[in-house]
Amino acid sequence: MNAFTIKDLENISGIKAHTIRIWEQRYSLLSPQRTDTNIRYYSNGELKTILNIALLNKYGYKISEIDKMSPEIMKDKILSLSQVQAQQDQLVNALISDMVDMDTDSFEQKIDAYINAKGTEKAIIQIIFPFLERIGILWVTNHVNPGQEHLVTNIIRQKLIVAIETLVPAISSPQTALLFLPEGEHHELGILFTYFLLKFQGVKVIYAGANVPVKDIQFIANHKNPNFLYTHLTSVASNFVFEKFIDNIQQKLPEFTVVITGSITQNYNKSLPNNINLRRSLSEMMKYIQKI
Repeated sequence: MNAFTIKDLENISGIKAHTIRIWEQRYSLLSPQRTDTNIRYYSNGELKTILNIALLNKYGYKISEIDKMSPEIMKDKILSLSQVQAQQDQLVNALISDMVDMDTDSFEQKIDAYINAKGTEKAIIQIIFPFLERIGILWVTNHVNPGQEHLVTNIIRQKLIVAIETLVPAISSPQTALLFLPEGEHHELGILFTYFLLKFQGVKVIYAGANVPVKDIQFIANHKNPNFLYTHLTSVASNFVFEKFIDNIQQKLPEFTVVITGSITQNYNKSLPNNINLRRSLSEMMKYIQKI
């Protein structure tokens, strides 16, 4: 059993911690346990319950109505939601449930079924990306146990690689992008997701891979002359200093536009060289790509 904090529930479900506390006081939906220091913690089952409550509440059911539902009725109500977005949200919730149960067979079957029904592109954009954002894997927010994370990220990594290899873009762009992860960074999901989006837009991608020194990127860039470079910082080494990384980029690649995403960018407010462009989320990066 996992022990989720109320902040974890807030981040994964989208329901504010204050609201969750009120629901606990007024209704019988959740019964958290407490540590010796009186801090609430929640089980896998309670995480699933709050996901179901949040979904029904989002699509019109009052919390007082939900409180009277048995688990079976709640499940039936969720399955009866007809809105397209509601069905996508329900599937993302189901993927989260499979992850916490470490049911990799069910997890992969759901993704494969969506790919077969809707196509790879829609599966990645409508299901996989929202799932990754919800559980914080792309930003290393520690919402999930590392063991659970490894199981699902390996499945998703495989899906992304296959999608990239088999994608035939419907459009063509004159742009070329060089993608890389700096030394000490090995988490490829964010950059693979961006690779897929760029290729979908017809952009030619040069993929340098993970753990690449900036001097090697300088060598590649000078020979390939890309329109821009992109990196996503997920979980860099403990000795990584973002400011020094930016200075290194500026010194070795001053004539190239460099786009950086990742959690480390979210609270960085210092002035930047003109060629460095921070995107605070992958959603912002998606908008950037759409304008190419």
